[in-house]
Amino acid sequence: MAFADEYQGVEAHGNTKLHVILAQYERHLSLQRHKIVGIDLEYNNEPEATQKPALCQLSIGKKHPVLLFQLSAAERCTVFDNFLADPRYTFVGFSIDSDKKRLDRVNLEVNNFVDIQKEWRVPEATKELDSLGDVSGMLIDDYYNNMKKKITDDEHKHWATLPLSMRHIEYAAKDASAAYEIWNRITLTQDGLRRAKLEKEEPPKKRARTSWGWGDTNW
Repeated sequence: MAFADEYQGVEAHGNTKLHVILAQYERHLSLQRHKIVGIDLEYNNEPEATQKPALCQLSIGKKHPVLLFQLSAAERCTVFDNFLADPRYTFVGFSIDSDKKRLDRVNLEVNNFVDIQKEWRVPEATKELDSLGDVSGMLIDDYYNNMKKKITDDEHKHWATLPLSMRHIEYAAKDASAAYEIWNRITLTQDGLRRAKLEKEEPPKKRARTSWGWGDTNW
């Protein structure tokens, strides 16, 4: 799986490009039954007690650009704030409690926030909590099993640095995309199981009798 090739067009966007991409997102989501948005945050290098989000990543699937919005470098954007707060959309992340806390420090809130870590478990898991890599490796591709090893501890200190390196961009885009793909697959599986169950419970439909006699004028 050539992740770098798949995401080579991803960039960190400022306010101007943000409006364009969010408009694309809204058009696409308006046509979807399940309006799923993968979301992830990276933080600045402040102490944990005062740490704030430096980067917000959003994804609505492989056919659309991943949005990387540098909160630490951009002016406040009402369009972005409203998008996160829109109750029509289901934002899916992983281990989101720390993300909620840091968003609150910059007066941002995600209205409909689902934590994959709490909603789905790896079958026969031996750990108390699954990682994003564990779940992604199980449901998407084995490539994701070591996704957290693709960037160093020192590199993690530079999410507020401009411009972001390509390694940072690829890592960040992958997290949001993985969250989207996981929840989309879980949702589609649930829908399919639900439909199959309903069809099993329905009484068999009688087939209409067809006359093949020579007097039949409908052939």
